[in-house]
Amino acid sequence: MAYTWMFGMNEEDPSMGITFLKLKVSNPVRPRKTKEYEFLVDSGAVYSVIPKEELKRLGIKPTSYEEFTLANGEIIRSPIGNAYFEFKGKIRAAPVIFGKRGIFLLGATTLEALGMILDPIRRELKPLPMVLMSIQRKTHA
Repeated sequence: MAYTWMFGMNEEDPSMGITFLKLKVSNPVRPRKTKEYEFLVDSGAVYSVIPKEELKRLGIKPTSYEEFTLANGEIIRSPIGNAYFEFKGKIRAAPVIFGKRGIFLLGATTLEALGMILDPIRRELKPLPMVLMSIQRKTHA
């Protein structure tokens, strides 16, 4: 389920919106450990963020550390692991950042893995065109 809160001068011309999405998250090693969370869709974020306490409850462990730049310019170093994300029956794996309490962000990598894209104007989730290109080799006659 997805829904958007719209903010603006009037209902006919909302200037910005915030989109939320409910997804099931599970541990790739033990997929039966699953919990549903509500995420703020942040198409400007590369990876998704789930509080570290929640990831630990699911048994998800960090596989590496990465540096990230916050909106205010601050650079932080955070652990990253991998999780399964489920939306409308489709399950895909994506990296997840071990975040602070109360922060649930859904990043572009997870959206794309699920075959979804956020329309930045309408703030609606849409199917991502799945394009698979083949390389054409030139043959010499």
